[in-house]
Amino acid sequence: MKLTCTKENFKKAVFNCERMVSKQSTLPILNNILFETEKGGLKLSATNLEIGVSVKIGAKIEKEGKITIPAKLIGNFANNLTDGENVVLEMVDQGLKIKSGSSKAVIKGIAADDFPLLPKKNTDYLLRIPGERLKSIISKVIICVAFNEARQELTGINLILGEKSIFFAATDSFRLAEDKLELNIDDVNKDYYDFIRKKASVIIPANTFLELARIISGEENGEVRLAIENEQIFIEVDGTNIVSRLINGKYPEYKHIMPAEFKTRIVVDKNQIQGAVKMASMFSAGKTNEVVFKADADAKKFTIEAKSAEVGENSSELAVDITGEPQRVVVNSKYFLDGLSTISTQKTAILINSEATPVAIREINEKTGEVLKDYTYIVMPIKN
Repeated sequence: MKLTCTKENFKKAVFNCERMVSKQSTLPILNNILFETEKGGLKLSATNLEIGVSVKIGAKIEKEGKITIPAKLIGNFANNLTDGENVVLEMVDQGLKIKSGSSKAVIKGIAADDFPLLPKKNTDYLLRIPGERLKSIISKVIICVAFNEARQELTGINLILGEKSIFFAATDSFRLAEDKLELNIDDVNKDYYDFIRKKASVIIPANTFLELARIISGEENGEVRLAIENEQIFIEVDGTNIVSRLINGKYPEYKHIMPAEFKTRIVVDKNQIQGAVKMASMFSAGKTNEVVFKADADAKKFTIEAKSAEVGENSSELAVDITGEPQRVVVNSKYFLDGLSTISTQKTAILINSEATPVAIREINEKTGEVLKDYTYIVMPIKN
């Protein structure tokens, strides 16, 4: 193998592959990235057997070939390349010779014969999603994914596929986040409608979406294309392809715990309530990080309180817009702050029904003051 490619494309391809390698594999080849020439270009691939990624870049090929190179070493080398417009790669014995500007190296590799084949899709992509929109959705719901693999289905993000929209949801049983993506007819393949009649709900591993969000961050206006077949999801964004298994199992029927209406609405400046809850959390008792919300529309008061025998007590009264019934509810301050951090608007709505039902956080339309319903974060109350 001998070829020349641009430094920018080389660094991007290595960056998108290196994090995908297996961290604790007994198979040394899974710690490597596969370099191979393909159809007049260079393709890099990596996998941990759960998720695989491949990146195709343009290259001037002088000689065909393939080899696997340790991901960590090639990643560090590529990241520190500063001079030179092009990168020249040449396979020498069981190594890869790399030259760019005044920098050069020979990295020992492993023959590519035993590198696992990544699955290939046999169908067209079902739909296209704007990259920035998808990255925003992932960042808002992924904080609620469970890390305890005792319930495997909760370690992923649930997609409920509809004709006009897709709901993305995640929960760890203590809090839940759901975001709604409206579909444009031009972004949907005709086969999509047949697919959702057979399978309207899928669970994507959280790590797959984390890697996708990282890859999207490197693109200015990347469009993400999705295909699902044989219990696997295939994702393509600007020449980078991800393939991942789906999580088997049935996702919990969470819709019934999301109230359709709320008796009390509190509209408050996000930074103001964030500061007050952080302050109260310093005084909260026990491992549940308890803080108390008290809302009184008649008195136009919203108070956040916490106290513990060891530390003392704290209380903050905020200037807010309250409508509805008086409320007192106890919540976990960490879970509440996690949800608040996902809100992208300056003002946020806190929605309450009772001390025993979920507390919701939603965004506010800055111009109209309307409570936006596409994204909802719910935290379960602490019952005394």
